[in-house]
Amino acid sequence: MIDISDDARDYFGKLIAQQGVEGLGVRLQAIKPGTPAGDCRLEFCEPSEVRLDDYILECEGFSIYIDSVSAPFLDSGSVSYEHQRTGSVLTIRAPKLKGEVPGANSSLLHRVQHVLDTEINPGVASHGGKVSLLEITAERQVVLQFGGGCQGCKQVDVTLKHGVEKTLLERIPEITAVIDSTDHTSGSSPYYKR
Repeated sequence: MIDISDDARDYFGKLIAQQGVEGLGVRLQAIKPGTPAGDCRLEFCEPSEVRLDDYILECEGFSIYIDSVSAPFLDSGSVSYEHQRTGSVLTIRAPKLKGEVPGANSSLLHRVQHVLDTEINPGVASHGGKVSLLEITAERQVVLQFGGGCQGCKQVDVTLKHGVEKTLLERIPEITAVIDSTDHTSGSSPYYKR
């Protein structure tokens, strides 16, 4: 299921020993699994916090607990503890954590939403913005709405043409047009004011 390196096991063992709690283990959990915001959380797990549906990885002197919801997203993952010149680093790799990239047989809606979630929105979020998919027309036109710092921003045309539209057309060539249906006169906090 998950590969835990010997160095990571030793590291966890030392941390647990320092706590002085009988039966203390480690919980590894997927946070927002299957989404672009997917992440992992590590925390101590006391015996009273062990769940009936937990998967248990037995290590020498302690256990690692993974809840049943997290398990499929952490499958084939790894935890390593590496010593480097500047210090040591605990690394969790979980290739299934953020979900599967939609294939060519996936619906157009699913593929467009995936590109918005994984490529476009992380970029516009740095300016306080968000792009939402409203619809895909029968002519394969993608209708979007800009929000947050993008609504009312004087740079929205540049963002649309040279960012959003360009990315969507490169990733999904069957799209015929990208349309902004946002009322930019009503934005309350644009990133670049008019």
